[in-house]
Amino acid sequence: MPARPDGRSADALRPLRFTRGFLQKVPASTLIEMGGTRVLCTATMVDGVPPFLIGKKRGWLTAEYSMLPASTPQRKARDRNGKIDGRSTEIQRLVGRALRAVVDLSGISERTIWIDCDVLEADGGTRTASINGAWVALHDVLRLFDAERGTKSLARLKPLAAVSVGIVGGEPRLDLCYAEDSEADADMNLVMTSPEEFLELQGGGEKAPFGPSALARLVELGQGGVRTILAAQREALGLPRT
Repeated sequence: MPARPDGRSADALRPLRFTRGFLQKVPASTLIEMGGTRVLCTATMVDGVPPFLIGKKRGWLTAEYSMLPASTPQRKARDRNGKIDGRSTEIQRLVGRALRAVVDLSGISERTIWIDCDVLEADGGTRTASINGAWVALHDVLRLFDAERGTKSLARLKPLAAVSVGIVGGEPRLDLCYAEDSEADADMNLVMTSPEEFLELQGGGEKAPFGPSALARLVELGQGGVRTILAAQREALGLPRT
């Protein structure tokens, strides 16, 4: 069974850090670092909603995701003329779905929250890192909104965390880096509101099928990772442990 590239145990996350207020001119910005993956996540609230929500007195949240050209060893071409590659489209839809599932948009009336996730460096797990960092930025933009308007939208924000798991060389592992992800027999992304509650599962056998016992172990690893990420988010926000 091959050792992990960074020497971690199978059930260990990569080093995780949230840096809030990373940008000076945007009040809700968070840089998340999960090992060698670094994603800048911002949350901006603007007046107005899509046409299908006009007059319904509820807000909207949407997300965009992109990778900088130098985020990978081989330069990645920029999206141009409104054309977004299929992978980026899939990921930004995932981020938007996940965040909309945990926020009460009736609390912000007819306003839109824009979530932007820009990958500065990619080393696997960019979609899960984006969700984790975006939730912290969302927390901050709601906190500021409530402080300005005397509302309580933040009180109805549910927890949210995401992590990758996979089988590499026959071994189930947590939080795959790129070297592991590219060689994985199977991989999966878990999006959760708690270690017991799932919002989304994305996975499949890349090189080989896997059975129920392996699936159960992957979920167990993911639950442990989510527990650690949720605690790290609360610590970054200065919230008490639950």
